[in-house]
Amino acid sequence: MGGRVSRRRGVSLALATAVLWAAAGLGPAVARPPEVVPLRLIAFGDLHGNLLPPQGSRSKVVRSDGESVPAGGAAYLAAYVRQLRSQAENSVLYSVGDAWGSSPLESAMFHEEPTVELLNALDVNALALGNHEFDHGVAELQRLRDGGCHPEGCRYVSPFEGAQFPFLGANLSTADGSPAALPFSVDYIDGVPVGVIGVLPRNTPDVISAESIEGLQFGDEVEAADRTADILDALGVRSIVLLYKGDLPVPSGHDTCDPESGPAAAVATRVSPKIDVIVTSDGESHFNCSFLDPLGKPRTVVQGASHGRILSVADLTIDRESRDVIRDRTVSFNQVVTHDIAPDPRTKEFVDRAVDQSASVAGRSVGTITADLTREKTVGGESTLGDVIADAQLAAAESAGAQIALTNPDGMRADLTHADDGVVTFGETYAVQPFGNRLLQLEVTGAQLVAILEQQFQTDVFGRSFERILSPSHTLRYTIDRAAEQGRRIQDVTVAGQPLDPAATYVVVVNDFLAAGGDGFTAFTEGRRTTGAGADLDALNGYLSAHGPVSPPPTDRISVR
Repeated sequence: MGGRVSRRRGVSLALATAVLWAAAGLGPAVARPPEVVPLRLIAFGDLHGNLLPPQGSRSKVVRSDGESVPAGGAAYLAAYVRQLRSQAENSVLYSVGDAWGSSPLESAMFHEEPTVELLNALDVNALALGNHEFDHGVAELQRLRDGGCHPEGCRYVSPFEGAQFPFLGANLSTADGSPAALPFSVDYIDGVPVGVIGVLPRNTPDVISAESIEGLQFGDEVEAADRTADILDALGVRSIVLLYKGDLPVPSGHDTCDPESGPAAAVATRVSPKIDVIVTSDGESHFNCSFLDPLGKPRTVVQGASHGRILSVADLTIDRESRDVIRDRTVSFNQVVTHDIAPDPRTKEFVDRAVDQSASVAGRSVGTITADLTREKTVGGESTLGDVIADAQLAAAESAGAQIALTNPDGMRADLTHADDGVVTFGETYAVQPFGNRLLQLEVTGAQLVAILEQQFQTDVFGRSFERILSPSHTLRYTIDRAAEQGRRIQDVTVAGQPLDPAATYVVVVNDFLAAGGDGFTAFTEGRRTTGAGADLDALNGYLSAHGPVSPPPTDRISVR
């Protein structure tokens, strides 16, 4: 994962010429350059290969005036990027992780090459690695960086030349402690160096399959950011940006922030005061904040919306002599990527080509539904889509003895929206389950099953409690008592209508990510693997075909006391 330090925004030709003339003692007097250098920072994150505007629950965002409007789509994103850049004397563009991975078919079918080409065309200065960049392993990530054909061949462009921007991960290392990615890159803005650092959360391995990151270690993100900021400072780089691919939700509106609430303070108030701006990306929230750094100095922290729907913008003023950002002159805002702007024609042509080349596969009918199947959660954590997926996985393995199926909510990446004819296409189900997970059958005791369900109540790296409720098949029912002590919150469990026997053996079907202990469900690793049950996407498509039209099931499998 090694690479290069970016020098793509070099000293201008005019400035370079002036330097040469001055060195030779020739030519007329050169006017003194301005005392400050303006810089517009533009950023987006969690694009997830969405070349087209996202559909379903993510199709709209709420603007600052309260109106809900359609947003996103690469052609509109490109139009806004070009507009925002044209308004500024100098600009940089950053991608804050998960640019691809769990992508719609028009990118995933071509091994994410269209999304890399999009970022090249947008002239992205740097990408901070996120967890989804590792979905297909380190070797594939290196190919996307360096170029070359996928083992299945070059499907989109040939030759594929790779990314024209650096991949950053300051807290990534190999088993022997060597850096596994560039910790930073530097761009020169009118002769002044501006550094950017990328870090991932240290618990990233919890949400990635172990084989995808074999040989990698994820260190403490704050320690890595501080260490890298010190290196940049020693190199004479005083203007520093941190890109943090981690979940920092705060209660906020479109362009506001409550600085007294939310775990954003856990990183924003701790990292080195040498860092002038922090851009985060993860989850569904978007915000525009100011937090006090460890020296008590206000520092801008911004996050846009995922899937290309909101861009974060920070207008910086850099003192030429000190090379540092004058923080009290920073102005930041979030720009909604609305559809009332003309789409960028070159990007639209590029997107249309990817869509057209994938259309024959994406448009194939796989079944029918009677109404929307969504990820919207009940008070117990169930969803209609999750219940259908669990039932589909049970159906795929029932003939081999499976009794229960459980599926993780983060494995569902889109809703299934009902069309006029009720038809569901392969492209739609692929968007729901794009990871290519395999299903496995595990033998667990009743006591082990309860231990698995108890792990739905988790704590993140900030010490914040949260729930990650697994969707159960119709054969499993139980009650949650959130007021009970830890380890006793799962009660009244039944399997196929019969009370759970702690000593009995049950056959549970799950995806291979969960079976390996992913998403914090380490208790799955105590089960005995018996046999496979095919791909999760095949199970869903087969269920929709065999049982269509499928209606949203009652979400009554998990009760709450």
